[in-house]
Amino acid sequence: MVIPLMKQAEDEPGADERAPLRCGTVWAEGATCAVEARRALQAFLAHVPRTGRPPVPAPLAIDAELVVSELVTNAIRHAPGPCGMILVLSGRGLAITVWDTSGELPVVRQRDGRRFGGHGMHVVHAVSADVTVAPLGEGKQITAHLRPDEGAADAGPGAGPVTDVGPAA
Repeated sequence: MVIPLMKQAEDEPGADERAPLRCGTVWAEGATCAVEARRALQAFLAHVPRTGRPPVPAPLAIDAELVVSELVTNAIRHAPGPCGMILVLSGRGLAITVWDTSGELPVVRQRDGRRFGGHGMHVVHAVSADVTVAPLGEGKQITAHLRPDEGAADAGPGAGPVTDVGPAA
C-alpha cells in the first residue's frame, strides 16, 4: 500500500522554479518492493516538466533508479516494519532519502566479484556526490545526493563520503 506523504504548492505549474520539488511515499511492512519504489521515482521525474522545470537529464534519472533500487532493497531486507522514500529535486540536484526501522548502520563493503550480494552501498556511493546516514528515534535514514554534472563516470567508485549526522528536520 502506497501512502502519499505530501503534495506541496511547489508542485503546481507556474510555481517558483527555484523552489525544491518534493515527493514522499510510505510503505507498510511487507508492502513494497524495489519495482514499486522505482515506479514512484519515475512518476516523480515525469511530473518535473509539468511544473515548468526542465526534464531531469537521462544519466541522472538512471543513477536515481539504481540508488532507489539499492536503498529500498536494503530497507526491505534488513529492517522490520514500514519504510519510506522522500525525493527532493532542487537546483543542486536530486536528494533521495530512504528511511526504515532498523538502527543498524549500513556498511560499504569492499568489492568482491566472488561474493553474491553486499554491493548495494558501494554502488550507491559510486553514483552519488555524497551519502549521509542519520539515526532516527527508531531506525535510520540514508540520503544520497545526486548532481546533474556528477555520477559514476566523473566521480569514480566510492567518491561520496558517508557522513553520520543527526536526524533530519
